[in-house]
Amino acid sequence: MKLEDTKISKIIIERFTAKLLANLENDVAIVGGGPAGLTASYYLAKANKKVVLFERKLSLGGGMWGGGIMFNEIVVQDMGKEILDEFGIETHLYEDGYYSAGSIEAVTTICSQAVKAGATIFNLLGVEDVMMTSERVTGLVINWSAVELSNLHVDPITVKTGYVIDATGHAAEVAHIIEKKSGCKLLTSTGSVIGEKPMHADTGERMIIENTKEFFPGIIAAGMCANAVFGAPRMGPIFGGMLMSGKKAAQLILSQGT
Repeated sequence: MKLEDTKISKIIIERFTAKLLANLENDVAIVGGGPAGLTASYYLAKANKKVVLFERKLSLGGGMWGGGIMFNEIVVQDMGKEILDEFGIETHLYEDGYYSAGSIEAVTTICSQAVKAGATIFNLLGVEDVMMTSERVTGLVINWSAVELSNLHVDPITVKTGYVIDATGHAAEVAHIIEKKSGCKLLTSTGSVIGEKPMHADTGERMIIENTKEFFPGIIAAGMCANAVFGAPRMGPIFGGMLMSGKKAAQLILSQGT
């Protein structure tokens, strides 16, 4: 069989366009493809929710890829290990309460299983704005990452959704957009993004679960974004809290029966 160059291009264009059109309305839209966002997408898709995830970078996995200082191993505690066990990711006991795992296996496995569960993932697409009423976030405004990097004036498109999960890490990007552009107060003690505190793994890991919650109607903070929004320490290359945060974010949405 002779391969036709334009037919290859046509296949890519048609398949991608169909996928994008099919995901302009969703039950849940997740912003950020790090460990919390990917984990949330897995549990939501597994529960038969229509889930789309947008990651502005080429690759997914967030900080998990690099472990600590580019040593591609991560650490989890007992509850984090339970989630890795569910994904079938190999862990190694170091001592009571401390387990290690390979970051490459962790990222690729969670990403693969999220897709196989039914989540749709778009990379190289970022969120530049939200759609909202005075009461609630109702959707996202998306554009190509290349547009942002090139500082081009190119109008975006919109995605309608029942819930949003902000899993954009330290930057808490969607939370800052809402705070800056809406004039509305967030559901924090200050009414705004409080900002993350200096590193303290034990406190950060505990608080990330508590802080995984709505910070504005219709949008939940997950992963390091949760501690950035509600003002708690970062935790470094221990990732159990990130995984548990993603799972909790999914459970909060599922508990609403939407």
